[in-house]
Amino acid sequence: VQLQASGGGLVQPGGSLRLSCSVSDSTFEQYAVGWFRQAPEKGREAISCISNSDGSVYYLDSAKGRFTISRDNAKRTVYLQMNDLQPDDSAVCYCTADAFYCSQRPNYWGQGTQVTVSS
Repeated sequence: VQLQASGGGLVQPGGSLRLSCSVSDSTFEQYAVGWFRQAPEKGREAISCISNSDGSVYYLDSAKGRFTISRDNAKRTVYLQMNDLQPDDSAVCYCTADAFYCSQRPNYWGQGTQVTVSS
């Protein structure tokens, strides 16, 4: 499974970005797809995940109400709409995938995309 992440960039506090993750596998619907992030001197943390198998959606507490994850099965793509971004959201964001259910240790990782929130 190959994951292609895009959509990172530089935004001011309060701004928005939409990350996209394209998945190569034709059995895309069987995968739970999500996002992790890692900031300098901080541990890796799971931001959000969406599963097609059980309909579950996960959000990091600090992302609730600001971020929305969605998937387009026809395009084999998962989106993470991030609103009201703050400097603490600055990190390298990684697209991840795992079979069927969201996992804290997903098996598949894409390349990172940098999100920088700064005035």
